Amino acid sequence: MRTFARALLLALATLPLGAATVADAAPPSGPPVVHTTGAKLGEQLFAANCARCHGISGRGFQHPQQPDVNGPPLRGVGELAADFYLRTGYMPLNDARDQPTRSRPSFDEKEIRALVAYVGSLGGGPAIPAPDPKSGDLNEGRELFTEHCSGCHQVAAQGGILPGAKAPPLTRATDRQIAQAVRIGPYAMPTFTEKDISDAELNSIIAYVNYTKDANDAGGWGINHLGPYPEGMVTWLIAIPLLLLICRAIGKVRGA
Repeated sequence: MRTFARALLLALATLPLGAATVADAAPPSGPPVVHTTGAKLGEQLFAANCARCHGISGRGFQHPQQPDVNGPPLRGVGELAADFYLRTGYMPLNDARDQPTRSRPSFDEKEIRALVAYVGSLGGGPAIPAPDPKSGDLNEGRELFTEHCSGCHQVAAQGGILPGAKAPPLTRATDRQIAQAVRIGPYAMPTFTEKDISDAELNSIIAYVNYTKDANDAGGWGINHLGPYPEGMVTWLIAIPLLLLICRAIGKVRGA
């Protein structure tokens, strides 16, 4: 009898420990957690959002019935182009014929990094630049920007209208995005290689663009830096009423 009681007490004492062990070993409720690596995530995002225009594995796409609808291949473009287009919200486009415009990025930071890494893995190409505008020369940057960029973006970097395109203002462009755009030549913008504009000169251009974002209008009224055409319009809007008043005054004097 004593032996049976001892066995019963021993079983009761070990029961909570055994139950807890089983509970700890059971899998948690809910859907399983999937740990996707950066490369795999980038490949999945590309297939879902980019392949319809740029083709499977970035090989490009050409519409058989619409020659103007095509997506360029991304093999060999490197991380530079992907980082620029994704962070500015230029891509993805709803229609391949639309001009890319700056908008809120469609992906978060993790997704952008994954997509950039995936595009970079498709083939060799330039890496993401790291410009240093503090080492640039502001006066040199103004001269270079006037020579290469002001024809489209205006000398005040406020953008302009072109035949079939629009040059965006550069007020929201970061240092890296300016450097990327110079090397890529997005949409209607020409591409400038290091032979055209060296990295040192590019630093000076970026320094000047940053200056235009908060320029010192020591010469007078800046008129929001809209350029010579608006300045001429403002002049005429002031001059015409003044001339009319002068003519009226002369008429009154002669009439008297």
